[in-house]
Amino acid sequence: MDGEEPAKEIEALIQRLRLHQPPPSYAGDPSTAATPNAGELLKPRRAAVLICLFRGSAGELRVILTKRSSSLSTHSATALREAKEEIGMDPCLVTVVTSLEHFLSKHLLVVVPIVGILSDIEGFKPVPNIHEVDDIFDVPLEMFLKDENRRSEERERMGQVFTIQYFDYEKENRKYVIWGLTARILIHAASIVYQRPPDFVERRLQFNLPKYSISSSGSAAS
Repeated sequence: MDGEEPAKEIEALIQRLRLHQPPPSYAGDPSTAATPNAGELLKPRRAAVLICLFRGSAGELRVILTKRSSSLSTHSATALREAKEEIGMDPCLVTVVTSLEHFLSKHLLVVVPIVGILSDIEGFKPVPNIHEVDDIFDVPLEMFLKDENRRSEERERMGQVFTIQYFDYEKENRKYVIWGLTARILIHAASIVYQRPPDFVERRLQFNLPKYSISSSGSAAS
């Protein structure tokens, strides 16, 4: 019975997240053409990022990260394919459940977070690509909603003040810092999963770009 309860909780989470509808995207509609008098429509490049969650030994949800800049796996057309190439993640082990709000990087790259559930952590045998990944580690997802081990700094851009979040994490005498865009994405993901806002205030840049509605299924394989 002990193993059945966590499995039921994971299945309930999968079903709930599949109902999640992300807001309109910055990515633009590929079928949209610029009108003769409107000039060229701005269409930022897109990349997928895999938020791979699994149940830890204490029952907590954890997220797998890679260390280049202590970041999620990014800059790919397909998040699962990149995870396979970077850390040896077998796509068959991951259940993709939804996409989240799209994020726009400072380089005008639209980042599409894809949430996947790794139901069998024992079946995952990490094989890091030494040319791209220094380390593979995991952290509790809920830490991105807490004020503990968090620091921040305010910056100004385009006349707007925004906050950069830094989360410090230590495991097996190794220290990691998760910050910037990765931290922003994981704060949002944790808010969706745990259905509550973070314990701290966020100030984010507001971009005035055209937005278009894109379905979750379409976002995952762009």
